[in-house]
Amino acid sequence: MSIGNQFKTAALLAGLTGLLLWIGSYWGASGLTIAIIFSLGINVVSFWFSDKIALRMYRASLATESEYSKLHELVSECARLAGIPKPRVYVISSPQANAFATGATPKRAAVACTTGIIEMLSEDELKGVIAHEVAHIKNYDTLTSTVAATIAGIISYAAFMARWAALFGGFGGRDRNESGLELLVLAILSPIVATIIQLAISRSREFQADASAAQSLHSGEGLASALLKLESNIKHHPFRANSTTQTTAHLFISNPFGKMHGLVRLFSTHPPTSERVLKLRSGQF
Repeated sequence: MSIGNQFKTAALLAGLTGLLLWIGSYWGASGLTIAIIFSLGINVVSFWFSDKIALRMYRASLATESEYSKLHELVSECARLAGIPKPRVYVISSPQANAFATGATPKRAAVACTTGIIEMLSEDELKGVIAHEVAHIKNYDTLTSTVAATIAGIISYAAFMARWAALFGGFGGRDRNESGLELLVLAILSPIVATIIQLAISRSREFQADASAAQSLHSGEGLASALLKLESNIKHHPFRANSTTQTTAHLFISNPFGKMHGLVRLFSTHPPTSERVLKLRSGQF
């Protein structure tokens, strides 16, 4: 595995934690405790039921071995190479070429592929995609994402509470002007920064899964070729953005909404395809 990507993820998580502690120093123990309990409750539920929620959300159906024998064969092979149990295999009826993995642990994991990706990719390309998704399972990226989401959720909830506090004079003993400035930063800037860090963690995990897949298959060419095809396909078959699909966009191997440009890339769940392909083809892991 790439030590650089692992270190980057750890550093980003530390940054989120530091932001949370900074907020706690202004808000106090009682309000932060409420935010922690609230956010943990939501994320614990989503963590343990994430597989069922995601699969139901996209109307995924269990792929039978008789109808999807090649897909099952590729999933079995990639799981064997990664040293994890074979995940459950699902199919999503969609022209968009994409795939995702979900599940709290390798024993509860599932891999879902759209009909579009199964029809469009060659065997080597599809194997690269599946190896990437299996890598997410092996690397416990669902756990990493949940931890990041929990911390970011606490920060966002604390910011929401801060906006209410602003209506009642701020943080008690502090000077009103000083308190007002602090509340402005807390209520507006902190959740934005938390979201950017959370999404940066997601991008880091994508690079890590690419690297793990290439190492497992001893080649990154199949995955690199697949990513280029997926990006082209998604331009013509993007998902319609709504609150549901936006919260699960990070699950997919390629951004289901298409390519992002400029500063908007800060809020992208995936690194640019060109960068991923360059790393895969040059072995820069």
